[in-house]
Amino acid sequence: MADGFKFELVSPERLLLSEQVSAVLAPGSEGYFTAMAGHAPLMTTLKPGVVQATLVSGGERRIFVQGGFADINPEGFTLLAEHATPVEEINVADLEQHIRDAEEDVADAEDGAVRLKAERRLADLRNAKDALGL
Repeated sequence: MADGFKFELVSPERLLLSEQVSAVLAPGSEGYFTAMAGHAPLMTTLKPGVVQATLVSGGERRIFVQGGFADINPEGFTLLAEHATPVEEINVADLEQHIRDAEEDVADAEDGAVRLKAERRLADLRNAKDALGL
C-alpha cells in the first residue's frame, strides 16, 4: 500500500472530501501538478479544472473546481476551492452558461488587461470541459 496523507477539499458551500489519499492531481495556475506523501511545502492558486484524488482505502474521487488555493505542508494537503462540485453532480448546462458568460466578458472587455484575464478564464473553462469529457 502506498504512503498516505491527509487531503481536504473545502468550498464555501461544504466540505467535499476529507480522506487519507496516496496522490492528488490538481489544476494549478501554472498547470496540473501531482502531490504525494512527503511533497515539498507548496502554496499556489488554482484554475478551473478537475481534482483527482486517489484514496488509500481504494477508489478515486473526481471533483470539478472553479479556482481557489492549494496549501501543501507536512500535515497534509488542503484545497480551498472558490466553488467545487463532484464530477458526478456536474450540471452541463451550468458549465455551458459559465462558458457563455466568459465569452461575453471577452467580447465586452475594453481594456487589454481585462481582456487578457477574461480570455484566460474562458480558456480555463473550455479546458475544464474537455477534462470532464463533455
